[in-house]
Amino acid sequence: MKRLWSPWRSQHLETWEQRKPGAATAPSLFTRLLAENEDEKNLILWRGELVFVIMNLYPYNNGHLMIVPYREVAAYEDLTPAEQAALAETLGRCIRWLNHALRPDGYNVGMNLGEAAGAGLPQHLHLHVVPRWRADTNFMPTIADVKVIPEALHDTYRKLRQAIEALERE
Repeated sequence: MKRLWSPWRSQHLETWEQRKPGAATAPSLFTRLLAENEDEKNLILWRGELVFVIMNLYPYNNGHLMIVPYREVAAYEDLTPAEQAALAETLGRCIRWLNHALRPDGYNVGMNLGEAAGAGLPQHLHLHVVPRWRADTNFMPTIADVKVIPEALHDTYRKLRQAIEALERE
C-alpha cells in the first residue's frame, strides 16, 4: 500500500492541538475557530443551535464539509439525544446545500471516532460529508499520487453560502 505523506496537515493540527501533558483540557481547533468569529476566513458555513458546519481545510473532494457539535465530545454515546438529532438534521441540510451548489452524483458520510479510527481531532467528534462525482477519480492519484481539487476553497465557500441563503429562506 502506498502512503501519501502530508506534513503540512500534521503541522496544522499540532499547532492547534499542542500534544503535551494537559493538552486534553485545551480547547479543540474547532472551538478556537468558532471563538475567532471570522467565519469566512475559517470556512465556517453555518451555525445552528447545537452544531455548526465547517469546510475541511484539507478536503478529500471539492465541497468536503464537517458537521461539528459546539460541545467538545469524543464519544458518540456522550452526545445528548438533541445533539444526535441536530447532527442528523444538519446532514440533510448539507446535502441540500451541496446538491444546489455543486450537483454531486453521490456522497460519502461518516465519522472517525478515536485516533485508532483515524480521527485527527479525537476529542471533538465531527461528521464528514464528502460529495462525490462519477468522474472524480482521475489519472492523477494513479500516476502522480496527487488528488486534484478543482476549485479554490473560498470559491466553493461562496457558492455554498449562496445556496444556504437561497435554501434557508424557503
